[in-house]
Amino acid sequence: MLSLTSCLNLLKPRHDFVAYSSAPGPDYAQDSLWAALPTRLDSADLVPKNSGLHDEQATAAADVFFIHPTTYYWRKAWNADLSKEKLNRYTDKSTIRHQASAFNAAGRIYAPRYRQATLYSFFDEETTNGQAALDLAYADVRTAFQYYLAHYNQGRPIIIAGHSQGTAHATRLLHEFFDNDRKLRRQLVAAYLIGFKVKPNEYQTISPCADSLATGCFITYNTVATGNDYAPFRPFAVTNPLTWTLDTLLAPAALNRGGVSQDFKRIDPQVTDAKVHQGLLWITPPKPGGYPRFLLPGRPELRHSFHIADYGLFYMNIRENAKARVRAWQRINR
Repeated sequence: MLSLTSCLNLLKPRHDFVAYSSAPGPDYAQDSLWAALPTRLDSADLVPKNSGLHDEQATAAADVFFIHPTTYYWRKAWNADLSKEKLNRYTDKSTIRHQASAFNAAGRIYAPRYRQATLYSFFDEETTNGQAALDLAYADVRTAFQYYLAHYNQGRPIIIAGHSQGTAHATRLLHEFFDNDRKLRRQLVAAYLIGFKVKPNEYQTISPCADSLATGCFITYNTVATGNDYAPFRPFAVTNPLTWTLDTLLAPAALNRGGVSQDFKRIDPQVTDAKVHQGLLWITPPKPGGYPRFLLPGRPELRHSFHIADYGLFYMNIRENAKARVRAWQRINR
């Protein structure tokens, strides 16, 4: 165990957060500070090969504000440098393509680049460095959302979506901008808060979605192999992405409209089932390749997690559900 902990420490920045000079905050008037914009070609426009799917942003009635997960794993600083093109390309090729694209049939996608906290920030249990890095990252997301509201939204319905670190920031964003703002809350189609911890009573006015067409609510889950438990997650909300309900009934794989593997080259129908269990989403490990487990040195308890594939395993269900919720929002708000 000491050896595994040492492996995790290889990801720890050498100095405290205050020892690093952060680059100036991003100017979101620059298109280059967005990983995705509906006015240009980018990875959020893509669909899996030979899928018959199409990017529908040009005619979409809603907007999607997507916050990407951690793609910066290194120890050179607590926060990523947005001038690093190699990191930006990796973000675009991985999470923007694999996750944000699931929403390109439902809305116009806006995905900011931000000075994301390095992965170790989530495992820093002894200092305030990790939280300081996450706070800096959230400050960028907050600024990007303010810019989006002022320059892009124009009163359109909004989907908030994220994964992992992106969901941590999205959860804060809903607290600050939606929970106590009735006008903005009326624009909320739904929030897809996937791959992080969200309490059932997280908000005063925003609840977990009760069914597939509920609006103004949130969806959340963390995927693990069936039969595994993790006590720290028991208090948290879980949505079954095959039924879009909160009950604990097993949803069979027949309801899975199709997963999309990491290579983004195919759709795998009925790739897995899903069942809500004590704060986690249980699944049968998929037989096709391309849906990796979360193997992190120093954290053996995560070896049963399919965190990396939270979106991929239910890609088609998410895609169809987002579009259906937009239609439901339109019916309510005619």
